[in-house]
Amino acid sequence: MDGFATKVLIVDDDENISEVIDMYLKSSGYSTKIALNGKEAQELYLDYNPDIVLLDVMIPYIDGIDILKWIRKQKETPVIMITAKGDTFDKVLALEIGADDYIVKPFEPKELLARVKAVLRRYSSENMKDEVIRLSDLSIDSMSYKVIYNGEEVKMPPKEFELLYYLANNRNKVFTRDQLLCEVWGYDYPGDSRTVDVHIKRLREKLSGGEQWEIQTVWGVGYKFEVN
Repeated sequence: MDGFATKVLIVDDDENISEVIDMYLKSSGYSTKIALNGKEAQELYLDYNPDIVLLDVMIPYIDGIDILKWIRKQKETPVIMITAKGDTFDKVLALEIGADDYIVKPFEPKELLARVKAVLRRYSSENMKDEVIRLSDLSIDSMSYKVIYNGEEVKMPPKEFELLYYLANNRNKVFTRDQLLCEVWGYDYPGDSRTVDVHIKRLREKLSGGEQWEIQTVWGVGYKFEVN
C-alpha cells in the first residue's frame, strides 16, 4: 500500500492528536507515519520520503519552524503547519519560509483532510499539462516541476511553481487574488488572499524579471505575467 498511497508524515508531540489524525487519514486512504519530536521528524522524513508533512510548531528538541527550514533544504515537500490557539506564530513568516498552509488547533479532522487535499491539488505532474514554457532566459517544465532561469535551476516549493506556471501559461492576462487561489490552490482552499501575495513576493525574489517578461502587479486588481 505504501508504494501507491499518498504518504503523510505527522509531526506532533501530542500523542492523542497524532493518533486521531493518523486514524482519520488512514481511513481516507493515506499512508502515515508519526514523529513525536524534531529529531524523529528528521529521521522519518529521510527514511519515509513523505508526499506531505503535517508539522506542529511547538515540538521538543527542534521546533517546527527549524524543521520547516531543514525540510526546505532537502526537498520541496508540501508542508502544513499546525499551531495551538494562542501560540505565538507568525503565519506570514512560515509562508515565506516555505509552508504551504497552516491550521490552528483545535480543528476537525475533516477540515485538516480538506486542507491536505487542497495543498496536494495539482501537486502531481499528472495534473499539469505536458508542456515546457520557454522564453529567452526562462524555462518552466510542467512535467519535472523544474525552472531554469539564466541557465541555472531555481528551486521552489510546488505551489510557487504552480503559481508561476499558471501565470506564465496565461500570459498577459490579469488575475485577481481570489481567482489565483481558486485555480492554483483549489476552490475549497481555506486560506486567504495574503497567501498569493506571499508567493508572488517569493517568486520575485528568485526571478527578478527577464528581457521579455515580468510578473506585474495590477493595482486594485491582482497580478499578471506580462510578456513583451
